Amino acid sequence: MKESLAGDLIMTPERYGAHLPWREVDASLDRILSLGLSPEIAIKGPELDSLDRGCLARTRQRLSAAAVRPSVHAPFFDLNPGALDPLVRGVTYERLSATLALAGQLNARLMVIHPGYDKWRYPNLAVIWGDLARDFFRPLLIQAQACGCHLAIENIYEETPENLVRLTDSLDSPWFGHCFDIGHWHLFGRENLPEWLEAIGPRLLHLHLHDNHGRADEHLPVGAGTIDFTPLQNFLARRSALPSITLEAHSFDHLQRSLQRVRTWF
Repeated sequence: MKESLAGDLIMTPERYGAHLPWREVDASLDRILSLGLSPEIAIKGPELDSLDRGCLARTRQRLSAAAVRPSVHAPFFDLNPGALDPLVRGVTYERLSATLALAGQLNARLMVIHPGYDKWRYPNLAVIWGDLARDFFRPLLIQAQACGCHLAIENIYEETPENLVRLTDSLDSPWFGHCFDIGHWHLFGRENLPEWLEAIGPRLLHLHLHDNHGRADEHLPVGAGTIDFTPLQNFLARRSALPSITLEAHSFDHLQRSLQRVRTWF
């Protein structure tokens, strides 16, 4: 994807995103908005089944009043868009379609999706998984375009970007691209960061920034672990505009520390 196709996704240096679980929306949304941040609202599958419509209406009103389009993080436990079992793919589609409908009600600009793939559960099946995932996403992209919400697939256990690049290229849609999670890359990636970024760069829509020590998904403040962010800074410095950025902090203190560090970079 050429960068111009994702123009409405580009964030100014004054606007970043913050991880916000759905269960904390009522308590924490105003605090996030007060920092000039856009929430990335993470919802779990069972929460969709008992959705508080009053909370949804309040959230929509508060976002509209702040002129903020959020992002949404879709459920991922037990889900897999490229599952070999068609029943699993069916449940996955039901969950993601319902989340996308919620994203549309919130006027979300982007929804993050986990691939559900790892080489240990799918030995020598990467191409088959990719073909199934491609066919899975085609009807979901019609729904995404109708509600104006892009889809971004996030690296989780991937050692290289190859499978995700193949998937995004096969779909070849301006509504589908990459969410690059640098913490997951640090844990599982086996390809150097500059090469990884170059591979996904043409279709990069979104970033998840946090830190760790390479042993667990700690979600530390940016700069508090052992990730070298310099290649990412250099990569983004060469782009005409930034992709959207969510700081995946799990406490308000960590969020503030990450925001302070990242704003000095971009």
